[in-house]
Amino acid sequence: MSIEERRVRAASQLRELGHEFVSRELSDEQLEVIEAHITQLFELVSAGEPRRRVLSSGLLADFKMAVPEEGQREPHQLFGDSIVSGGANPMGLGGSLWREGNTAVMEVTLGQAFEGAPGRAHGGIVAALIDETMGLVLAINDELAFTAQLDITYVAPTPINQPITARAWLEQRDGRKLSISAKVEAVSVVIAEAKALFISVDPQKFLERLSSATQ
Repeated sequence: MSIEERRVRAASQLRELGHEFVSRELSDEQLEVIEAHITQLFELVSAGEPRRRVLSSGLLADFKMAVPEEGQREPHQLFGDSIVSGGANPMGLGGSLWREGNTAVMEVTLGQAFEGAPGRAHGGIVAALIDETMGLVLAINDELAFTAQLDITYVAPTPINQPITARAWLEQRDGRKLSISAKVEAVSVVIAEAKALFISVDPQKFLERLSSATQ
């Protein structure tokens, strides 16, 4: 098992632990034990070397391949530490993604820690899921772009602890402006629809600015 695979595995366990913590009633004794263990883990982790998120030109060259074909679902690992789709982020959504032709698809099951109103997922989490799935459309179309505007219509409450699926696709391109649409469904029920404007950027200039910002 590679070090990156171990990071993903550890992050997945931490993520599940967070959901379990939120969903359980715990006694003073149990919380005391948890706090002691977490203190030890914190000391262990904080003793490691600082880690930077670096996007290399090599990763950019493989950007389009970050979205597998239908039937080959896998965690999105172009940005392994992504707060939304990164498998190595213990605070992420832990979703799987794939492409259906030119449509980007991401499936997640939002656990208890993402609850907003009782029994429903927080709307901001749904917005993050939509934005990330739209970002995958950029990968499919071999583009780098940033979100300029995102408009969401929440059609129905988003359930927790049930699979939900977001789909996004490119509607049109006008120069640097990319119009992308999306919808989120739970089984066959549409729970949100969205439209967004993305502005494309030059990959080389993006890398240069990123490099200067991390030096």
